[in-house]
Amino acid sequence: MAKKVLIVEDYEDTRDFMKFLLESYGYQVIEATDGVEAIDSVKQQNPDLILMDISLPLVDGLTATRAIREFNTAAEVPIIAVTAFGKSFYKKAMEAGCNDLIDKPVDFDILEPILNQYLSA
Repeated sequence: MAKKVLIVEDYEDTRDFMKFLLESYGYQVIEATDGVEAIDSVKQQNPDLILMDISLPLVDGLTATRAIREFNTAAEVPIIAVTAFGKSFYKKAMEAGCNDLIDKPVDFDILEPILNQYLSA
């Protein structure tokens, strides 16, 4: 069964690109456009990994990550912060409960090893 990856991204073009890449490598993709949808998707869909944009409408990615980490059932899901703010947000992302951070625009040569690292089990 394909691993489920939740893409949390408010820009449709970026979300579509990431979805295309992930599906081409055999992952099942779930999409959310803001932090509220992300929290609901985790509760309902139980993804194997989350790609979490930091800058989101309604509830930002760091707040959504903290909320997701509060669920006992989802505490172990890897959350990868995705941001155009660069590595300056690395510490904030880790403090919020993210496992890793990648820069936008997303480069699949960087994303692929991270997916393999967290989804190989």
